[in-house]
Amino acid sequence: MKPLLLLSLLLAGAAGMAQPVIRPAPPDLPDDAVSRQLIGEEPAVVQTRHALEAARQRAQGLSAGAHEWTARGSLQQRRERSSGVDAREWTVGLERAIRVAGKAGIDRELGEAQLRLARARHDEARHEAARELLTLWLDWTAAQRVLRLWQEQQQAAQDNLEAVDKRRRAGDASRLELNSARVDLAEVQRQQSAARADEARARARLRGRFPDLSLQPVPDTVPEALGGELAMWRERILDESDALRIAREEARVAALQAARARADRVADPTLGVYASSERSGAERVVGLSFSMPIGGGYRRAQELESQQLAQAARAGVERRQRELDAEIAAGAAEASGSLERWHIAAQALEASRENLRLTQRAYALGEADLQTLLLARRQGIDAALGAEQARIDAQRVRYRFFVDAHLIWGLHDE
Repeated sequence: MKPLLLLSLLLAGAAGMAQPVIRPAPPDLPDDAVSRQLIGEEPAVVQTRHALEAARQRAQGLSAGAHEWTARGSLQQRRERSSGVDAREWTVGLERAIRVAGKAGIDRELGEAQLRLARARHDEARHEAARELLTLWLDWTAAQRVLRLWQEQQQAAQDNLEAVDKRRRAGDASRLELNSARVDLAEVQRQQSAARADEARARARLRGRFPDLSLQPVPDTVPEALGGELAMWRERILDESDALRIAREEARVAALQAARARADRVADPTLGVYASSERSGAERVVGLSFSMPIGGGYRRAQELESQQLAQAARAGVERRQRELDAEIAAGAAEASGSLERWHIAAQALEASRENLRLTQRAYALGEADLQTLLLARRQGIDAALGAEQARIDAQRVRYRFFVDAHLIWGLHDE
C-alpha cells in the first residue's frame, strides 16, 4: 500500500504543477517583500554588490586599455671648448604603446566576461543567503513547535499529578503511583527546559544572521508532494544555478586570459614623436621614435600557464554540473522519502492519540493502572515528536527545491 500511496501523491502533485512556476512564499515562511529585503541587506550580498560595481569599472578600464600617452622632455646646456660658446638645447616628445595582435578585442571580451562573473557571484550570494534564511527559519519554527508540544505535555502531566493526588487522599491510589506521577512531571519539565534552550539558540542564530527579521508564530502547514518529474526540476535548477554560471564564466575568463597570454607573445610597440632644438636653435630636429620589447622565455611560460588554468577551469564546469546532478537526484529521492515518512508518522500519531484516549478512559474506570497510562502518554509524546520531525524534514526538502529553482523570494528577478 505504501508505494501506491506515494505514487498517488506524486501524481496528484504533478497534476497540480505541470511545470515549476514562480509563486508567493508559502504561509509558513517569511513573505517575499521581507525576504528580499533581508537577503539584499545580508553582508555577503552587499560585499558582492560592491564587487560587481568594481568589475563594471574594471571592464571599462580594459576596454580603454592600460596604455596611456607619455610626455617626455629634457633640457641641457652645451659648452664648446674651442669657441667658448654656451648653447641651450631641449627635447620634447610624446609617445604611446599600441595594443597589437587583437589584444584590444580580447581585453573588451575579458572585461565583459569578468563583469558577468561578478554578476553571477552576486546572484550566488543572494542564493546562499536565501538558503541560510530558509535553514535558520525552519530550525527556529521547528524548535518553537517542539517547545509548544512540551508545554502542552507539562500541563497534562500537572493535571495527571493533581488527579492522582486527589485519588490518593480518597484512598484510591497508592503513594507509589503518586511518586510515579511526580517523576513523570519532572521528566516533562526537564524536556521542556531543554526545548526552551533549543528554541532560544535557534532564535539567537536567526537573529544574529538576520537581525531585522520579525519572529512571529507561523501557521502549521501540511507537507505536499514536490510535484513534477525529476527531469523537469533538473532542467529548471540547472538553468537557474548561479554556481554553474560561476563555473562557466570562470572557464570563459580563463580561456580569454589564455588568449591574451598567447597574444602577449608579440609585445606591444611604443610609437612616439619628438622635436628638439640644438645649439641654441641653430639646429631643429623633428622625428619619430619606435621601441618594442623582444619576447622570451617568460612570455612563453605565461602562455603555457594560462592554457593549463583554462583547461582546469573547463574541468571545473563539468565537476560542478555533476555535483548539481547528484544533489538534485538525491534531493528528489529525499523529497519522496520524507513525505512518505511524514504520512507514516502522522498515522502513528493519530493511533497513539486514540490509544491514549482509551487508556485514560480505562484508568478513570479503574481498568488500567497508572503505569499503563504513563506509558501511553510517553508513546504519544514520542509519536508527536516523530511526526513533527518528519513534517519539518518534508517541508525543508520541498522548500529547498523552491529556493534552488528560484521560485520564491524574488530570486528570479536578478
